[in-house]
Amino acid sequence: MSAIPPRARGAIALDASACTSCMICVRECPDWCIEIESHTIEVTEPGARRPRSVAVLDRFTIDWGLCMYCGICVDVCPFDALAWVPQHHYPGVVPQDLRHGIERLEEFDVSDS
Repeated sequence: MSAIPPRARGAIALDASACTSCMICVRECPDWCIEIESHTIEVTEPGARRPRSVAVLDRFTIDWGLCMYCGICVDVCPFDALAWVPQHHYPGVVPQDLRHGIERLEEFDVSDS
């Protein structure tokens, strides 16, 4: 078995705390394999004249059965919430296992990227 090349794309990791639910990755994905759900809350900051609306991420899902690993979502994310990680994974053997949510996407170690 040959070694995995160092620049090979492994998996896409999510940093949910950096995601603002801007939906750019969803719109730019050619396979439509990313789904995002969010809600907005009003945040009042001390000294501010009025509260501002902030999106809160509820659900972020990648369907690896549809993903073609093109990396467009990683490239277009203005907040670096998505990143390539070197870990290679085999998501599952049944279709339900091919959909990874926030918990599974945050398991990948982004510090290696």
